[in-house]
Amino acid sequence: MPKEWTKASIAKTIDHTVLKAVATEQQVRELCVEAKANGFASVCVNPCWVPLCAKELQSSKVLVCTVIGFPLGANASAIKAEEARLAVKQGADEVDMVINIGAAKGGEWKIVEDDIREVVKASDKATVKVIIETCYLTDAEKVRACEAALKAGAHFVKTSTGFGTGGATADDVRLMRKTVGDKLKVKASGGIRSYHDAIQMLEAGADRLGASSGVAIVAELPE
Repeated sequence: MPKEWTKASIAKTIDHTVLKAVATEQQVRELCVEAKANGFASVCVNPCWVPLCAKELQSSKVLVCTVIGFPLGANASAIKAEEARLAVKQGADEVDMVINIGAAKGGEWKIVEDDIREVVKASDKATVKVIIETCYLTDAEKVRACEAALKAGAHFVKTSTGFGTGGATADDVRLMRKTVGDKLKVKASGGIRSYHDAIQMLEAGADRLGASSGVAIVAELPE
């Protein structure tokens, strides 16, 4: 294992995530406690939990991340934009939006790009990560989706919601990294459950990892 992969260096890449419909207030509070204790980059929660997380994390370096148009990406652009605007107002530092997947599959790339741009504008200074949901796209479509995110002014491209038919793969991360170069960052999410998974994604070019197993991942690593 490369020397640079320590508990601290991996932890700083993790968006500690709970997005299940049945997540309770107590579970979200525990998520925040775990994120602070382990030095994770952020907590990633559904929008209704943003105010709670902003309060719980206000004295820490852990960011508040939420999801927009999640998990299907099929909301109207105006709804996605307003959802992002409210989330940022309530304390979100980062928003992970799902693209209009149907438009992407239909080759309507202007619709995809404009949809992302609306969220970027509404998010003001917050970081915008664009979930392209790789499990539904061909490699050519993955490239076009990444290009749309770049043109629309987003900050990251992200592999997956974790609610589709598949999650992150190292091949997809490599393709996304090759497409965006150093112009955007790449987030891998979906199915990352061990430190082996985490290191595989980071070595493929990911800057950030979305995982609900963050505590277990860093527990396996040396200090």
